[in-house]
Amino acid sequence: MEIKGILVTALAPFENHIANGGEKLLGNASSIKRRPDGRVYVSGQMQRHVLFSAMNRLNTIDPGKGETFVSNGDGISNLIEKDLRADMGGFMHPSKGDYSGRRTAPLSVTPAVAIKESEVGRDLLIRIQNNVRGDKVYSDGYIIRDEETTNDAADSDGQKQALATKEFSEYDLMHMNFFLDISALSISKAFKYEKSFNLGTKYFKHADDTERKRRAKLYLEATKSMNDSASQARNSVSGEPQNVLIVFDTILSRKASRYFVAEEQEQKNILAELDARGAKYFIGDDKTTESVYKAYQSALDYLNSNTLYDPSGGTDVVTFEQAFGRE
Repeated sequence: MEIKGILVTALAPFENHIANGGEKLLGNASSIKRRPDGRVYVSGQMQRHVLFSAMNRLNTIDPGKGETFVSNGDGISNLIEKDLRADMGGFMHPSKGDYSGRRTAPLSVTPAVAIKESEVGRDLLIRIQNNVRGDKVYSDGYIIRDEETTNDAADSDGQKQALATKEFSEYDLMHMNFFLDISALSISKAFKYEKSFNLGTKYFKHADDTERKRRAKLYLEATKSMNDSASQARNSVSGEPQNVLIVFDTILSRKASRYFVAEEQEQKNILAELDARGAKYFIGDDKTTESVYKAYQSALDYLNSNTLYDPSGGTDVVTFEQAFGRE
């Protein structure tokens, strides 16, 4: 099969979480993002952050990574041949007053949204500060004090409390979607003009077939390793799927992304449509013997044994600079 798109749609349980915080309320109350219908969500921006964080970890330990890396979200290069975020996440580099340096992301995501209305609570946080005298606060940490502050702190018998509240959601089954457009993976598209008329297109390939497939594999594995949501350091949040549908498609379609929120008959129709056009899909459910792990293993095996669509026709690999010149 010639794969033109890879869709991953999943359900993941989040418990006692603030996976994506919103604006602070009343000065010191951290809020959780939720829709007008009361369902909490994780923004698409945060989902991309978590996905690329997972991809970075996987790429770092991959013996076949070569010189590739995942750039920071605030410093994306145009080195598509090396920078996985530039390749799959896209970039926009203004040039001479226009946006000729723009690359549309081959990898797209949806916000993760709870499938039912959320039960949101509020946690009271208290920080007690010792060694307080008047407006002076002396730390008990590892610092070097001079004689004056040592005596001042020792004489202090006061305490000062810092109070804050933090919203959290008790339990949510979050619906999330990811899609990789294979026609743009490690490939750039240029338009040919003559006398202001568009007379054709040309494709530039920035990685060979082996590297393109390796990047597709990293994307697929990253969708089952989502562990970097907000407040991760203090509040462990796992976005690893409990249910998953992985689709290797013959066209660019995201219709199957609504599979887990559809009624039974619509689910059957979605799968029948995939079968009719020769798409291959794998379904995993950790509450049955056909687990998420099995679905991913089968999907990775299928990816390894099939080919990726290449609109460039197998042209020579060039860097972004060689294709478009220095920005």
